[in-house]
Amino acid sequence: MLEQICDLAKEAGSAIITIYESAQQLAVKHKKDSSPLTEADLIAHQIIKTGLTSITPHIPLLSEEDLPAWQESCHWVSYWLVDPLDGTKEFIHRNGEFTVNIALIQSGSPVMGIIYAPAKDMLYASEQGAAWKIVDGVK
Repeated sequence: MLEQICDLAKEAGSAIITIYESAQQLAVKHKKDSSPLTEADLIAHQIIKTGLTSITPHIPLLSEEDLPAWQESCHWVSYWLVDPLDGTKEFIHRNGEFTVNIALIQSGSPVMGIIYAPAKDMLYASEQGAAWKIVDGVK
């Protein structure tokens, strides 16, 4: 499953980079907490949500872009914790310092995690106490 989640992070990262490289002027909205929100945030979220639902339909998703009600999520034992575009301000400023973050949480502890930096094509993955840095497809 780790490989599928890595591929999903890369797919979301590819969509982010397409917007990053093509949009001359990025449309920026703001969330209730005044943090920025772009089309790239929403597209990456949808890619990840669709992918995780397909791969693990029984595991719920907690994402910055689609927060469930606290009364629902506080009882989850296992869930995906996602920030589809961590570093939206850096994305807007076009400095390349942003990531796609996906983690599987079980009983309050992370058991799998992926951090993908699409502007650098660097992926970090961890599972079962081991971690890898993958650059250009090489561990």
